[in-house]
Amino acid sequence: MKTILATIVAISLAGVSSTVTAAPAQHAYRGHELAKMAKITMAQARTIALKSRHGTVTDAELEREAGGSGLRYSFDIRSHGRPFEVGVDAISGAVLENKAEGRHPD
Repeated sequence: MKTILATIVAISLAGVSSTVTAAPAQHAYRGHELAKMAKITMAQARTIALKSRHGTVTDAELEREAGGSGLRYSFDIRSHGRPFEVGVDAISGAVLENKAEGRHPD
């Protein structure tokens, strides 16, 4: 009886393990599906943004937006107690925007 119970437990645990590993990966930012068109990665763009505006990134996304190549990483950065938006071109890595957010950020 112990052998049968041990086998059932082992099979059950193996099933749980494969279920967990088969789960889809979660993406850390909105717009991840556009990443295949970008020449720089989110990590590289984040480094560029933080060199341009020191602070803490509170939000990040990859989006299509006018200006530059039309594909940009957008970062909300909290700096000196104020929110800023920094946009980095996803093709060239150029900083396209670095401004304080208004009362109603988008």
